[in-house]
Amino acid sequence: MEYPQPDSRLSLSRPTPGLLQPLARPRERRLVNLFTPLPVGAMELPNRLVMAPMSRVRAGRDGVPTDIMVEHYRQRASMGLIISDGIYPSFTGQGNPLMPGLVTEEHVAGWKRVTDAVHEAGGRIVAQLMHSGRVAHENINGGRQPVAPSAIALEGMAHTYDGKQPYPVPHALTEAELPGIVQDFVSAARNAMKAGFDGVELHGANGYLLQEFLSPVSNTRTDNYGGSPENRARLVIEAFRAVAEAIGAEHTGIRISPEHNIQGVLETDRADVTATYTALVTGIADLLPAYLSILHADPADELVQGLRRRFGGPVLLNTGFGTVTTRDDAIMLLEEDLADAVVVGRPAIANPDLVRRWQEDLPLNEIDQATVYTDGAAGYTDYPELAPVS
Repeated sequence: MEYPQPDSRLSLSRPTPGLLQPLARPRERRLVNLFTPLPVGAMELPNRLVMAPMSRVRAGRDGVPTDIMVEHYRQRASMGLIISDGIYPSFTGQGNPLMPGLVTEEHVAGWKRVTDAVHEAGGRIVAQLMHSGRVAHENINGGRQPVAPSAIALEGMAHTYDGKQPYPVPHALTEAELPGIVQDFVSAARNAMKAGFDGVELHGANGYLLQEFLSPVSNTRTDNYGGSPENRARLVIEAFRAVAEAIGAEHTGIRISPEHNIQGVLETDRADVTATYTALVTGIADLLPAYLSILHADPADELVQGLRRRFGGPVLLNTGFGTVTTRDDAIMLLEEDLADAVVVGRPAIANPDLVRRWQEDLPLNEIDQATVYTDGAAGYTDYPELAPVS
């Protein structure tokens, strides 16, 4: 069957964003719905449903993906794109118990089993590179002091292998240490491509290291990486551009969550937020990245849509962090031209065949919240698919 493809990027003619004028992105939106293809960098997505990155804590303590992880991702290969669990790019960046890594050859081999299974089932999968920054603990990451833009501890308790413990005061990274952080992302990105991923997503959201640099609350530096919005965006831009140079911008995306205000990373001054994220998006848009993924509660907000225009390429939108994204929500986001694809979490956890269920408007499995963060197959690989129509 021939599908319309109004978003084709075969000619790399995306205009470079100007400093004052937002980009215009004319679309034939009447031809687009959740189930039409979408070119995203080097990939062609068969539909516009994207499985959100979620920390499901099912790896081994060595960070190597397990058998149930292979099966979990394989089951969900009908999604237009799968974004992996958050994966630590360095041991210092490990923030959760049983979090997977992309540091060692064993990590690469373990993820190769996952990507092979997804590809054999016809899917596409991207590795989310997540440096946890100060949202970490020595009990989790092998005794290493967590790092951050500033020596400000996260309030609250960390879930460690020995129960809940207070978050430690992180080491404030020096300017001389920042190229090493960038290199950690580059090395992990190269390992991701060796492991067979279709690309990588830098995690610049949800209060982890990259977003810690973006916020004036978690970043109180007075050097070239603090103070002004442009300075606070500098490390994120440098990390993105270095990864794009290493593996190709067409294989590189980024996730941001402006104004999410989670894990002590507060962004409450709208003018500052707009300036910071405009600087970030402007600093990478000329590379023609694969995509920009935005987590924000209000998809029609001018902050979100202004960043989308400035980026100029495919924008994946996630509105359901606090509330579940429904089928009607997802349809609306495309019908009202608010996004190019929709990122969903909980519906994809409970329904490995979510694409079929939403395409045919069929009933959904209910998620079992009690098993989301356990360490076994229950609530992970045992959600049933609908029987095929005879």
